[in-house]
Amino acid sequence: MELSEAAQAWRGCGIEAGDSLLLHSDSLRWSVGRRRAGLPWSAEALLDSLLEAVSPGGTLLLPLFNFDFAAGKPFDMRSTPSHMGALTEAARRHPQAVRTGHPIYSFAVIGAHAPAVRGLDNFSGYGADSPFALLREWDGKVGVLDLSDQASMTYHHHVEEMCAAPWRYHKVFEGDYTDALGTTCRKRYGLYVRDLAAGVQTWVEPMGERLWAQGLWQGCRPMQGAGLRWVRARALFDEVAGVIRRGEAENLLYRIGEKA
Repeated sequence: MELSEAAQAWRGCGIEAGDSLLLHSDSLRWSVGRRRAGLPWSAEALLDSLLEAVSPGGTLLLPLFNFDFAAGKPFDMRSTPSHMGALTEAARRHPQAVRTGHPIYSFAVIGAHAPAVRGLDNFSGYGADSPFALLREWDGKVGVLDLSDQASMTYHHHVEEMCAAPWRYHKVFEGDYTDALGTTCRKRYGLYVRDLAAGVQTWVEPMGERLWAQGLWQGCRPMQGAGLRWVRARALFDEVAGVIRRGEAENLLYRIGEKA
């Protein structure tokens, strides 16, 4: 079957059938371009084109990050919306989507690996049992559509936790949690957060340039061409872990600003 125009664009950036793709996105430029060309657009159409690009046999993971639980508000697996934009909300509502269980860093997973994450209830948002770790196990790709590294590369925090980066620490949040069956109880979840008291600021743009220089980023830079770039999760993990272990992370992954 012939691919749609949009799916062909993603394939042109290096997305392939069978890929497991975790995608961070800003779809504004894509949608404006479609409308100016007189073509139909919706978040659902964009989602369909991405699923088409990884089919057959692929998996799409979209972030449904919502930070209300950290502020003391209840979380409901069935209805708590994503704070990551229209595309991610379309993924949350997709009839074949499986939502992972962390109340702050959950994902909508659609495709071949979706059954494997059904019931996944990882304690730490970035931990060894998180979707970030599963993507590495699957040798998947981290993709970014028209966003800077600073605005997208949450995967770095997974590597930081796995390497016990000293500028972050584990923090636990507790609140009311409603599961997929509608059962509500008090639950506790963790995040490996930056040390605000030490003035730690996330700053990963230099790491992004390093990934381009190393040939690890593939595809298009933001706002150029189709705007989609990607990196293999295993290669990304190894590169970032090496930076941390060699003591090179300051001004590549973080910087020190004013102390809290």
